[in-house]
Amino acid sequence: MMYKKRAVIGIIISLTCMIFMSEPLFAARSSEVLTGVTTGNRKIINHDIQKAKQKAVSDALKIAVQNAFVALVPRQVMASNLDFFYDQILSNTSDYIITYRVIGGIENNNHYLVGVESKVDLALLEQTLTNAKILNTSQDKPVILFFIVEKTPTDLLSQYWWGNNPIPYQSIAEKIIINKMSQEQFIITGAGEQRPDPSSYNITFDSIYDIEAAKDLGREMKADMIIFGKAGSSEAINRMGEEKTFNSEINLQGYNLETGEKVIESRVQAVAKSEIAQEGNILAISKAADISAADLIDKINTFWIQNLRQEHAFDVNIQGDNFLARFIALKQKLKQIPGIENMQPREMGSDYAVIQVFYKGKAAQFADMIMLKTFESFGLEISDVSDNFINIRFIEKGQPPLSENDSQDIEEIMELNPDPDQEQNLETSQ
Repeated sequence: MMYKKRAVIGIIISLTCMIFMSEPLFAARSSEVLTGVTTGNRKIINHDIQKAKQKAVSDALKIAVQNAFVALVPRQVMASNLDFFYDQILSNTSDYIITYRVIGGIENNNHYLVGVESKVDLALLEQTLTNAKILNTSQDKPVILFFIVEKTPTDLLSQYWWGNNPIPYQSIAEKIIINKMSQEQFIITGAGEQRPDPSSYNITFDSIYDIEAAKDLGREMKADMIIFGKAGSSEAINRMGEEKTFNSEINLQGYNLETGEKVIESRVQAVAKSEIAQEGNILAISKAADISAADLIDKINTFWIQNLRQEHAFDVNIQGDNFLARFIALKQKLKQIPGIENMQPREMGSDYAVIQVFYKGKAAQFADMIMLKTFESFGLEISDVSDNFINIRFIEKGQPPLSENDSQDIEEIMELNPDPDQEQNLETSQ
């Protein structure tokens, strides 16, 4: 068993090297699924071709899951969690395979070789790694601005809070959805008494369904996403005695304000029973809102986790007194931040440095991670955070400054990559 385990770990390491040194033969990745082609090879024993084929297919699927694992975690995290991967992931390969098909197979030198196309459930694998505290997806949640048009049979006009609607906005659906999403740590802006006035930002809605104006207002409110759509209810034809049925439907779309693209689509329906029309409509919308909230939470979480881990490149300017020793201390802390793919020096002086960071996340999220790092004798002042720049200044903490007489030389300072690879490997990974 120990030999087998070492052999599999050896395969994982070899595979990892291949993946970072070259592009895969075929792979396509969406936010939730990794599709690719892998191969398996097994010796034919006692002329049992079928058994050899089954084992070869099993090996190919294990490699597919290995590829997914490598795609999700940084190299240093992967190297320190191979035992977990072998014991908990690889031994349950079938749990993470959505579907597969054998695209070819041959016998060669008493071996059976297969090619297998498969789809790996990235979302499930990611959840497993997150639950095991291997992946640090952070508690970051998007800031969301809601635009929900609501109408029931008792409403003379549709209710909405933007534009020139004279009717006070009291959306049942919005209230329930926002409450449930707030419980899941989503950040809601522009709700309740904090409703923004579009005219204050020189924004005009040409109609209540003016998506572009809603995006502009969302950006002014510093939102990451807007949720736009409608909720409604109606009385159905079915009844039993005095009891009537009421249908409700909520259709919502989510837009990523960084790109302007629609990234979420949610459509839910619900039915309620009541003898009173107003009560029935409220019950139906409330039930649909519960379902809609759960659907939005699931879909936005999936999208946002992937969005957080999209790689961004930005410059970090670092300056301050007692620079040399403090920069070394900061560099050690930076190595502990998950998601850093690479760091390269741009400029280096006696009291400042500019480095380029390749991070699976936005500059603002990187800045948030740095804010959590503490030092014994100095602090950090972070400013001028934008999509492509962060400024960091060392500040005094009221204690004696760090000594400049540090045993590490300037060559160690220039070694900024969090993974201790050589420069040749750094160039390959770019």
